[in-house]
Formats: sequence, structure tokens, C-alpha cells
Amino acid sequence: MAPRRLGFWQRFAVVLVKPVLTVWTRRTWRGMEHLRRDGGIIIVPNHISHADPLVSAHFIYDAGRWPQFLGKASVFRVPVIGWILHRCKQIPVERGSVEAVKSLDKLIAALDEGGAVVIYPEGTTTREPELWPMRGKTGAARLALATGAPVVPVAMIGPERMFDPRTARIGLRPRTPVTVVAGPPVDLGRWAGATPTRAILEEMTDTIMLRIRDLVAEIRGGTPPPLWQRPARTGSSEVTE
Repeated sequence: MAPRRLGFWQRFAVVLVKPVLTVWTRRTWRGMEHLRRDGGIIIVPNHISHADPLVSAHFIYDAGRWPQFLGKASVFRVPVIGWILHRCKQIPVERGSVEAVKSLDKLIAALDEGGAVVIYPEGTTTREPELWPMRGKTGAARLALATGAPVVPVAMIGPERMFDPRTARIGLRPRTPVTVVAGPPVDLGRWAGATPTRAILEEMTDTIMLRIRDLVAEIRGGTPPPLWQRPARTGSSEVTE
């Protein structure tokens, strides 16, 4: 990405973070051509570690785009930190309130301005014991239906070696191997113009998550399991084939 296209605080973030990641990781990047250089895109990575945002941001930046992550609105109200996040074009999102509709409007505006919006459709790090993707939430599908922006799946392995959410173990070893692969946009054409009912959004979300899962399988090897969902209160679990 040409420095002239970035503001001061964006360049500051790059200078601060990228050298650390360059030493910390040994990177295998593939599929960058699927992150088109211009126009709004929705990027949907799998979520295996709290280190994911650093690794995915590095990948997206190296692909020539500025990543715009979603963050809890409360963080944006913290003095100094919130101000910097705004200057770095990150997006505050209200959760669990009537303000959620306004948050969707902010995301639509970011895409209309040609932004590369990053949404973790699982909503949190996967709870699947082997870190395979689990069923997602419908936010990315809702945004895709509202804007028509392409949804680009991204799969990664390796960030769990930097921070393993299962054990809370931090790995500081230099040149930790990480692999990130972007695939072609998910084909959601059959739902173009559809009413965003719960059933439609869940169908779209499962399609997105299955594509991410299959990308993960391509780089991990082996046969991927069905999408995992948190057990119900009875102790049973629901899966999607």
C-alpha cells in the first residue's frame, strides 16, 4: 500500500506493529489477488486466537488494503485510545442495543467509501476443541445482503502458536510459522435481493462458514468436521453439514 494513501496515525500503527510481526512470524501468504485493490469488500477470517487480528491485518495490509476491524463501542470512548482508533479508520459497533442498527449503517458507509471491512463471523474465538471453525453469527451475511459487497473468505493457521486460547499460553518464539490464505468471493448470488429473514441469513452464514472451513482444511490437511455449535443447555450440540 502506498504510504501517501495513509494518514499519519495509520502510518504510525504500521511502523509500530509491522516490524514486531516481521520478527515474530514466518509468513506464508496466498490468495492476495482475491482482495481487490479498489472498492468495498467484506473479509471473513476464521478465528482461532487473540493474535488473529494482528496476523490478518498484516496479510491484508501486504495485499494492498487497509483493514477496518469492528470494535466494541465502549473501547472507542476510552480517552486517547478511542481517538487513535477513529483516526486509524476502525469501526465502533454497539452490541445488544437499539444502537445496533446505527452500527450497521456505519459498516455500510465504510463499504460505500471503498473500505476493506473485516468481520469474524464466529463472533469469538472458536470453541471447537481442535480449533476448526464453528457456526457463525449472521452479521456478515446481513451486511452482504444490504450492500452486495463481495465476501472474501480467509483461512489461517499459526496464530494459535502465538496465543493459544485453550491454554492462554503465549508463544514469543521468533519466526513462528503462520499461513494465511484468501479464497475467491463466496457465491451468494442466489440470495441477491432476498428479504433478510432469519432463515435466509442463517443459510447465507452457513454457506460462508463452510467455505472458510474448507479453506482451513486445504491448509491443515485432513477431513474437516461439521460446523460446531456450542452445546445447548441440555448438553447436546447442533452441527451443520
